Amino acid sequence: MTSTPSGIPGTADDSAELLPIASGARTRTALRTLIRPDRGRALLGLGVLVGATAVGLLVQPLLGRIVDIVADGRPADALTPPVVLLLVVAVVQGVTTTLGLTQVARLGETVLARLREQFVERALQLPADRLERAGAGDLTARVTGDVARVAEAVRSALPEMARSVLAIVLTLGAMALLDVRFLLAALLAVPVQALTARWYVRRAVTVYADQRVANGAQQQQLLETIGGAVTVRGHRLEEQHTEKSARRSRKAVELTMRSVHLVLGFYARLHIAEYIGLAAVLVTGFFLVRDGSVSIGTATAAALYFHSLFGPVNAALVLLDDAQSAAAGLARLVGVTDIEESAVQLPHQRTEAGAAVTVDAVSHAYGPGRTVLHEVSLTLRAGEHVALVGTSGAGKSTLARLVAGVQQPTGGTVSVAGVQQPTGGTVSVAQSAPGPAGPSVVLVTQEVHVFTGTLAEDLRLARPDATDADLRTALATVYALEWAEALPEGLATVVGEGGHRLDPARAQQLALARLVLADPPVAVLDEATAEAGSAGARTLERSAEAALAGRTALVVAHRLTQAVAADRIVVLEAGRVVESGTHDELRTADGPYATLWRAWSGSRSASRTR
Repeated sequence: MTSTPSGIPGTADDSAELLPIASGARTRTALRTLIRPDRGRALLGLGVLVGATAVGLLVQPLLGRIVDIVADGRPADALTPPVVLLLVVAVVQGVTTTLGLTQVARLGETVLARLREQFVERALQLPADRLERAGAGDLTARVTGDVARVAEAVRSALPEMARSVLAIVLTLGAMALLDVRFLLAALLAVPVQALTARWYVRRAVTVYADQRVANGAQQQQLLETIGGAVTVRGHRLEEQHTEKSARRSRKAVELTMRSVHLVLGFYARLHIAEYIGLAAVLVTGFFLVRDGSVSIGTATAAALYFHSLFGPVNAALVLLDDAQSAAAGLARLVGVTDIEESAVQLPHQRTEAGAAVTVDAVSHAYGPGRTVLHEVSLTLRAGEHVALVGTSGAGKSTLARLVAGVQQPTGGTVSVAGVQQPTGGTVSVAQSAPGPAGPSVVLVTQEVHVFTGTLAEDLRLARPDATDADLRTALATVYALEWAEALPEGLATVVGEGGHRLDPARAQQLALARLVLADPPVAVLDEATAEAGSAGARTLERSAEAALAGRTALVVAHRLTQAVAADRIVVLEAGRVVESGTHDELRTADGPYATLWRAWSGSRSASRTR
């Protein structure tokens, strides 16, 4: 859910910084790059389709031969050879067409799979603040609607387009072999078709690109409204959100209707071209037969050739509709895969155990006028556990994400073990994805996802080469082995969507066990025990303490008992450090922390007396 600075979801304006869209030239280059590893399959499929189309072109001359036999009054047995040949042509064409289309389809699916992998890989590496600026709807629309459009084009439009283009080229060549004047007559339809295609493409590119953006904006608004429904109702923003949803829906519908009118005009122009071409071929055949230049059968074959072009020509031009829609989607996918490495990947620098962390004059803003951290400086000594406390909106989670490398600061530097990057929003710590020697920093938040699969597979996301003994040791470390082995099939129990349901506390223990398996020198916990109810809070806090043992740790404390156990407490207010010290020192100082402690301990006492 995307939130505004005020914390009210869905009140963001329409000026979201959408993810990039690749240019037409860049999209074509990316497509060639995707196809390059399978050039052999592409050439094989093309060659087989050429053969299939060439064999199919024998049908019209054979039918013309039958017409000549009948017109000349020859015996019935004279029809046997051409009829048999027609059957042979049908069988050969059917087999070769199937083989060719199969190769083309496999090529398309392979290229699509490669594109999906690149898209997912790059999307997962995008900084969180970049995704927040774009909005969840933009990425969702690309990974659903755009991928679906491209997939549909690959599975249907691509094979049909290949076959249609080959049929058009070879059929026109066959007409020239009958008599070049038939070809010239057929070409009278080309100017109308070319103008139709140009008229359509010039309008379709813009319409379909705008339509994809509008659909993304519509999805974004729905996600914000539904995801923040409770807050929307609490602030009485129902009418405002309803109007925004309606406005974006009307925009999407308007663009859809424009595309429908565009297609209708496209078809109308194609019918005019067909009429002009067929009339020209028939008239040419009439005069050539009258002059004795060709036989009736040859004129019939020419007319049948042109008539057979209706299907492939219309298919090729109609497929421009799918092609333009797919091209718009492909450009949006390539736009994400083309985001520069430096913008999405943070260095995976393995540091020594117990590495120190230095935050030097770090600032961070989510947009103009939305600064949440102001030149924060903080040092975590090797092996030290530091608790971040403060009121909601103080900037605790933002600072934690910057230290973890999930987001990049807009100013200042974050370093691990003294390795620094230049000022201007870069970090030298690793994200939670392991590098060659494992990650330097791992972030565990309160929003933990249990992936679909066995419990063992879920754990091995942190360390793929971990043995079952390693998994049990990690679970035992965070006091989760007992319930894990009590599952119906132990480590082989399927969890996640459609599997065995884990309550929030157990899901959090699973995340902490992954932290143990990843074994980073630095760990960041962002309210990682907040999801547990009162009964499970102490157990989860013990799990967190055990997982952090021997590591440098930054803990965003949801419960102040975590702050009490920390080596040092840092208090944030309005994006600035206002206090730092031990629990006893800060209580004695009677500053912001003491106020928080009195409010928190007082609320706990009141709860116990009820």
